[in-house]
Amino acid sequence: MTGAMTSSRPYLVRAIYEWILDNGMTPHILVDAADEDVQVPRQFVENGRIVMNISPNAVRGLELGNTDLSFNARFAGAPMNVNVPMHRVLAIYARENGQGMMFSETEGGAPEPTPPSDDKKPAGRSHLKVVK
Repeated sequence: MTGAMTSSRPYLVRAIYEWILDNGMTPHILVDAADEDVQVPRQFVENGRIVMNISPNAVRGLELGNTDLSFNARFAGAPMNVNVPMHRVLAIYARENGQGMMFSETEGGAPEPTPPSDDKKPAGRSHLKVVK
């Protein structure tokens, strides 16, 4: 085995989606809609990106596959089939509090590292130690 693995992004999207719903919140996705392989309502794309509500109340037939995310929804009253390659999903988060996960824009889909905020920087040495 070569050690190469498939993208973790689809698995993380599914897990965060379930977590958001289990907490009674509304899952939204941020999508890189700049390329033609993304089927979204173009009139709502801003700066090459679009945010969409993917809660069960907002969409029908949501499929969170390993290669694509797809669903049917109404945008400004018009029905549309939406299809987003999974590598174009840049974030999934709860509308109410912004908690969720952002992804890198690279194909691998590793989560973006989040630098600590100024008020949460550790003081002094790490509390971790090497155990032999």
